[in-house]
Amino acid sequence: MTLGPYASFIVASYVAVATVVAALVIWVITDYRRQKARLRDLEAAGAVRRSGRSATDVK
Repeated sequence: MTLGPYASFIVASYVAVATVVAALVIWVITDYRRQKARLRDLEAAGAVRRSGRSATDVK
């Protein structure tokens, strides 16, 4: 397969897109882990989730 005179631009574009997508995936995974850890810390400190209360608990 020949990409012609624009081969370097095409390959560079694909590499750039792959790098950005990989960075976004890593960022989402890292943020998810941080949020889960923060939630564990809050629950250990005694914080209660609003969604964890029943309708009769609401004032």
